[in-house]
Amino acid sequence: MILGASFDTVEENRRFAADQGFPFRLLADVDRSVGRAYDVVRPAGDQYAAFARRFSFLIDPEGRIARVYEVADVKGHADEVLADLARLREAT
Repeated sequence: MILGASFDTVEENRRFAADQGFPFRLLADVDRSVGRAYDVVRPAGDQYAAFARRFSFLIDPEGRIARVYEVADVKGHADEVLADLARLREAT
């Protein structure tokens, strides 16, 4: 399962997902509690403080974080995660 999250409202996420053609759900973390738990909240003085730092987390079947990705290469990111997911499946 793939989930995305942002600090935007449910409606903002719904519009964004529709505009981008996302085939997965976006979660609204308006109070930033999930963002704080995953350490993706930017410092208050950061010029992009309204946005989460762009990270992905591969979570194993037991609910543990198997890998953390700082997303710099948006185009190649999915391939990297899918390759790691295949290795994780082989290991279990």
